[in-house]
Amino acid sequence: MSTQKFNDERLLNILLAPQISEKATFVAEKNEQVIFRVASDATKPEVKAAVEKLFNVTVDSVQISNVKGKQKRFGRYMGSRKDWKKAYVCLAPGQEINFAASEQG
Repeated sequence: MSTQKFNDERLLNILLAPQISEKATFVAEKNEQVIFRVASDATKPEVKAAVEKLFNVTVDSVQISNVKGKQKRFGRYMGSRKDWKKAYVCLAPGQEINFAASEQG
């Protein structure tokens, strides 16, 4: 694996949470991809190394998209939620990440 280039402490802070939604479930079943919320300064190689290190799987590719925060009202003032980054991680054929099993082990 290519995790030797990156600091282990940095890799543990890259992945924030799995993105669980109806769209994410559909993408996971159709394309063998998993969607993660990642740190806003994360790069594709860092996300790949972090997923390979934490879940012991082989990653084919990573696509990253920046998500703009929604405009919201706070009383009579307009504000906005924070922008965040989403990573679509494409796993090698036959690989899968089971979040229910990883919590118990």
